[in-house]
Amino acid sequence: MSTSTISIPKKLHEMHSHHFDSTIWNDFDFREGDIIISTYGKSGTTWTQQILSQLIFNGEPDIPVADLSPWLDLRVPEKAIKLNALAAQQHRRFIKTHLPVDALVFSPKAKYIYVGRDGRDVMWSMYNHHANANETWYNLLNDTPGRVGPAIEKPVESIVQYFNEWLDKDGFPFWSFWDNIRSWWSIRTLPNVLMLHFENLKKDMPGEIKKIAAFLDIEIDESKWNDILQHCSFDYMKKNGTKSVPLGGILWEGGSETFINKGVNGRWKEVLPKADSERYEKMCIEQLGEDAARWINTGIM
Repeated sequence: MSTSTISIPKKLHEMHSHHFDSTIWNDFDFREGDIIISTYGKSGTTWTQQILSQLIFNGEPDIPVADLSPWLDLRVPEKAIKLNALAAQQHRRFIKTHLPVDALVFSPKAKYIYVGRDGRDVMWSMYNHHANANETWYNLLNDTPGRVGPAIEKPVESIVQYFNEWLDKDGFPFWSFWDNIRSWWSIRTLPNVLMLHFENLKKDMPGEIKKIAAFLDIEIDESKWNDILQHCSFDYMKKNGTKSVPLGGILWEGGSETFINKGVNGRWKEVLPKADSERYEKMCIEQLGEDAARWINTGIM
């Protein structure tokens, strides 16, 4: 697919739920060089935010990533708090979203990084995220005024049932997996879009960081390279998660170390029945096509 055949994406609809309020993008004032990090969720979002913080702030420790890089379309806190905080930032801004392309405002001023991950790995991580959420998490999402649609309830006890309900109900109890991936895959060749994959970050983090830096036109300070790599390592992030996890992890039992869980792939292989795994793979091809299905499950373009 050539770049010349792809037009700049347009916002086609809003998304509202216990998590989302996509209308905030209508009021966001883009600057040249803004960076938008997008994932379906539990796909390396926080990791990518940490990488960007290290590239922007040249390997400095203790960067308050969660404060500097908000999830813009999360419906809490209220819009004005996030928009005013971002307007006051003087450094290069990096912002997170979990929306499909057609529910946000896509700007030629910004650069977009999308991170994919095998849906089975996503849901094993999502289950840990959901099962360890505390009452404050539920209260914020369900009871903050303005929620559209049903409340989010506590998860079922069986992770296999949780996975199959997510598959059968297209993203339940969160949002559509297929729409999210399809929308970003469709614009993958635009010059201001970079497609990354969790598996590739695991296999070659230094190489992927250099790829990100080149995409963002950031020259890496070689004297800080080892610091950057250390601060982006899983062990460092888990030990220092209060800086990178939303609200320092207070919304989950076990705090930030629960949010930054194991950072590994393939845990589903020992639990998910073969028939369910094969059904997922078949649905990937049906929903995404063979090329996108291969990429989302392996990282191979």
